[in-house]
Amino acid sequence: MGCGVDYTAMQKAKAEAAADRFLNPKHLEALMTYERYLEGQRKSASTVKTYAAFVELFLKFFDSTALTDLNNRSVELFAEGVLAARGYSISSHRQALSALKHFFILNGDLDVRVERISAPKKDRKLPEVLSTEEVISILQATRNLKHRAILGLIYSSGLRIGELLKLELKDVDLERQSVYVRSGKGRKDRHTTLGQSIQPLLLNYVRTYKPKQFLFEGSEGMAYSASSVRAFLKRSCRLAKIKKRVTPHTLRHSFATHLLENGVDIRYIQELLGHSRPETTMIYTHVTERSISAIQNPLDVAVSKHKQLTKGDKGLGSTRKPLE
Repeated sequence: MGCGVDYTAMQKAKAEAAADRFLNPKHLEALMTYERYLEGQRKSASTVKTYAAFVELFLKFFDSTALTDLNNRSVELFAEGVLAARGYSISSHRQALSALKHFFILNGDLDVRVERISAPKKDRKLPEVLSTEEVISILQATRNLKHRAILGLIYSSGLRIGELLKLELKDVDLERQSVYVRSGKGRKDRHTTLGQSIQPLLLNYVRTYKPKQFLFEGSEGMAYSASSVRAFLKRSCRLAKIKKRVTPHTLRHSFATHLLENGVDIRYIQELLGHSRPETTMIYTHVTERSISAIQNPLDVAVSKHKQLTKGDKGLGSTRKPLE
């Protein structure tokens, strides 16, 4: 009644927003139907927005082509003429094709074989990781109390930026030294660790800023923005003279890598990070200093054997200057 949702007004608002998309009526109708389909599939708001944007781009590329004339070659032409030509990353390229697959599953009467849509292989780039000294130097360079609390908590608990921004006061349990992450990636709740050393900083922050609902609030009590976090992290890195490309996710990568270096079982790290598959967490085994230093270098083995055979020969020489 008085407090019910006005669905007519919502649909009208959506229609008015869609009118700004400059698509022909048939394509526009197909796009709006697709968005409702994604919402019905209970995709996250972020996924709906991203997928719809890619499908809109595709429909604009074929604005003068009837939907019934689209086929697998149309998808290939879009990949060549838009995704590759405009320099989209491999990750974005894969996302776009995933969005189109959903679009063609919905429109099953079109002449497109979804199983024949092939995506480029994922990049196998190792994540950038900070040393513990670099993490401390970044925090020390962050003079603002609120900013330091944000960066410290991301690293201390291994949070994604979106998870941090959704945290409420009640989600931080100082007594149990844990952070309750609600509906993380994949809609999974989880608990993660909270360092003792950050607790005084968080208490000082809460007493000073007095947030009401969200732990870190922006203007008018709304959640803090991700762009603001990225901006002051970049500034702190510059002050700390960190040359690496550092994002909030770099702090999460560093959290996982340092746990592994400290001997924490990878299964526990998987739980703390909220990864669905252990394969995702296994990437950190490739970047830990502990695992690399534990490997016996073949040159060292060869020199050792040579010294034994030649009764104490100095091998490669006694100079202490590092090889360049």
